[in-house]
Amino acid sequence: MGLFARNPFGHILFIKKWLIRIFGALTHKRYRGFNDLHIDGSEIIKSLPDKNVLFISNHQTYFADVVAMFHVFNASLSGREDNIKNIGYLWQPKMNIYYVAASETMKSGLLPRILSYVGAITVERTWRAGGKDVTEKREVNPNDTENIRIALEDGWVITFPQGTTRSFKPVRKGTAHIIKQHRPVVVPIVIDGFRRSFDRKGLRVKKKGILQSFTIKEPLDIDYDNDTIEQIVEKVEYAIEQHPSFLKVIPAEEIEAQEELNRLRKF
Repeated sequence: MGLFARNPFGHILFIKKWLIRIFGALTHKRYRGFNDLHIDGSEIIKSLPDKNVLFISNHQTYFADVVAMFHVFNASLSGREDNIKNIGYLWQPKMNIYYVAASETMKSGLLPRILSYVGAITVERTWRAGGKDVTEKREVNPNDTENIRIALEDGWVITFPQGTTRSFKPVRKGTAHIIKQHRPVVVPIVIDGFRRSFDRKGLRVKKKGILQSFTIKEPLDIDYDNDTIEQIVEKVEYAIEQHPSFLKVIPAEEIEAQEELNRLRKF
């Protein structure tokens, strides 16, 4: 890799590598120290192709979820089995990992702008603006979908198909369209404990000693030709355990955490 080699989005890989190393070292104790990240299914990561992989996950914080994925993916590729011990795996990180994030979130301060360089594919949310739902949805920016295509052709893409950190919100059909059009290997991830560990942005440790869980599931079985958008949406909802039927088995502590979050939003 040349000193000034760039990825398809023009980011200098040398700078990106050092940002991953630095932020990885600064955040490691958030998942192995202050809190304990329990990982399951890391062997799946090692079996994936180098490109055209789409990770789908539920969403609990703006940044801590993605940072955990960078740790887990690189640790798994370096031979760690369901753990992130010894951050030496950050020295030669996988450079073609991207994540989908809202443009307004990534422009909300200096730190988000720096984190954007690590691999953000920024998109304009059509259903939300300024932290509020909008009644008249905006048109999808074709550049957004094109950038996701470019990222999939170059490597792995992380997306949160609900488009929000709130639990049990509907999966957006845009994710299903991406799956049907680009036919990636779709790997579900289910996380928990991040909402209790961190503030909403995922930048500040809110509580220590929390058991965080990170479960990687087998790739989805999708018939790209015959599955409808609605069927793919339903498969995604079940895979990331955000289908309405899961409300019946949601842990009481998760319900309490969500209720507390809703109360705080009223003030």
